[in-house]
Amino acid sequence: MGELFEGILNHHLGFVVWASVAFLLLLIILKKLAWQPILGMISERERFIENALASAEKAKEEMARLTNENESLLKEARAERDLILKEAKELKDKIVAEARTSAQTEGAKMIEKAKQEIDSQKVAALNEVKDQVATLSIEIAEKILRNQFEDRNKQQALVSDLLKEVKLN
Repeated sequence: MGELFEGILNHHLGFVVWASVAFLLLLIILKKLAWQPILGMISERERFIENALASAEKAKEEMARLTNENESLLKEARAERDLILKEAKELKDKIVAEARTSAQTEGAKMIEKAKQEIDSQKVAALNEVKDQVATLSIEIAEKILRNQFEDRNKQQALVSDLLKEVKLN
């Protein structure tokens, strides 16, 4: 069994040596021919991945900046909208107040004008009544005086009564 083992070992030892030499030659050939291009491709791939990661990071930062900018713009737009709504409400309130004041002023003017018209109509009616009373009084006095002046004695008595009153005053 020792010989068999030695024979197998020698036979395998030669195979191991030749396999090792072939492997070393293959490594040298691969190093010269394939290793550099493979390392170059790996290096290029690493740079591409790094650039892609850097670009992704820049895109992420840009998205964050744009999001912040959009939020800022939204806040500004909301603030501007609130300001416009506030100004519109104030303007509406002002217009309503002015319309109310104007209506009250117009109403007061119309009431005053109506009072003046009523007073004017009242004065005109009173003047007309006074004119009618004066006309009636004159007509009545004229009729009375005509009756009294028809009689000569009554005329004399009236003149003397009037003269007595004038002297007393």
